[in-house]
Amino acid sequence: MPTSTQIVWYKRDLRVGDHRPLAEAADRGPVLPLYVAEPSIAAGDDYRPRHWTLIREALIELRARLANRGQPLVVRCGEMPEVLEGIREQVGPIRLWAHEETGNQLTFERDRRVREWADEHGVPFTEVPSRGVIRGPHDRDNWAEQWEAYMDRPLVYPPDALTPVDGIEPGPLPSHADLGLRPSTAALQQIGEAEAHRTLQSFFQDRGETYRRAMSRPGPATTECSRISVHLAYGTISLRRVVHELRQRQDELRGARGEAATARRKALDSFDSRLHWHSHFTQKLEDAPRIEKESYIPAFDALRADDWDPALYEAWLHGRTGFPMVDACMRRLRATGWLNFRMRAMLCSFAAYDCWLDWRRFAPAYGGLMADYVPGIHYPQVQMQSGTTGINRVRIYNPVKQGREQDPDGTFIRRWVPELSYLETTAYVHAPWKMSPIEQQAAGCVIGEDYPARVVDHNEAYHHAQDTIHEYRQRPEIQAQADVILERHGSRA
Repeated sequence: MPTSTQIVWYKRDLRVGDHRPLAEAADRGPVLPLYVAEPSIAAGDDYRPRHWTLIREALIELRARLANRGQPLVVRCGEMPEVLEGIREQVGPIRLWAHEETGNQLTFERDRRVREWADEHGVPFTEVPSRGVIRGPHDRDNWAEQWEAYMDRPLVYPPDALTPVDGIEPGPLPSHADLGLRPSTAALQQIGEAEAHRTLQSFFQDRGETYRRAMSRPGPATTECSRISVHLAYGTISLRRVVHELRQRQDELRGARGEAATARRKALDSFDSRLHWHSHFTQKLEDAPRIEKESYIPAFDALRADDWDPALYEAWLHGRTGFPMVDACMRRLRATGWLNFRMRAMLCSFAAYDCWLDWRRFAPAYGGLMADYVPGIHYPQVQMQSGTTGINRVRIYNPVKQGREQDPDGTFIRRWVPELSYLETTAYVHAPWKMSPIEQQAAGCVIGEDYPARVVDHNEAYHHAQDTIHEYRQRPEIQAQADVILERHGSRA
């Protein structure tokens, strides 16, 4: 009986280190590592050119790393079942390996089609758990312990050599045009396995001391946050590898004395909680894929369904709301694909409460702006910030207060809202509408002409949102559903 060709299907795991499917496949025969750029996935309403720019960059390095082991990465453009069928016709019997992925509805349906194809053609298909997420029935009360057990397992070392597969050309890397995408113009963070390790170590050794106080401020957060999120999003480093290296650094600092060591320990503890959080939220989408399209409590779908305002949406999406901190953050996100978490939450709050926009309609485009977009984090977070979970406190961010607290001297706003860059009075940078007409003329910033007037009254929007959501949450049928949501998805101590 001929030896099967072991196909390792790469998705959001673009690395060779701590890659169990690759290691398991290499023990069983010739390995064909495969990445398929799928036009149907790229056509999704949450997929943007910047995502393919990052993936393509990571694939270049991954191909070289695999080639050094004997078999370069094979890349095809098409739909996964058809690509598999073509390869099977060329090489004969195959076995398929992949990591489990908690993605959006498009990737969920794609994975289902692949499993059906494999069953129909008698192709063994092994999917390996990843990211500490549990597929199938599980006890939520024991989830944290299971997460720790998964992270504590030894890292999987990459095979030293791969038996190559003859007769299969690596193929070109598809262009943006091949996937029906425009070229990306965003100034994106570099990505790749080597860069992931450099980024993580620079955070542990140099950048992370002020992490706890800098993470909320969009300017300092640029360098003081770990910046590992984009690498986790595309799997150029495994979450387990990050946890292992974190534990090692925590051990190194355990006996160290002095203020600097104490600050670093506290920073690492905060970072540690964020890594748990990464899997915790992804588990929510794994357990309930419907929450990509439907509120946790379905009755909340009617909350804003008839109130969509296209003008407010466009103003928010393009950073033209008249609220400087909102506009600066949105412009920064559009330009670079990255923004610190607190400011992402503020942007979502502004869309959901101030503009009273239905999260189901703005969430895909909002996720598409994020270079580090992970559906499993994005959709639960958007629902939390929109008040539709029924179990989380309604938190409505005051954009002026956030600006004063997180950008007290206005440096970040002046950088990303150049219309306000020449204002000498910082109070006006945060609230330019407080300038008198004469002051506006003198500053060269006339509200409504040089910089937009406020699209909403925040105080009115605040009270409307609070009162409306409170009324919904008092309904007995919604309270009953909230109890179910808490039992299934709530955090456990």
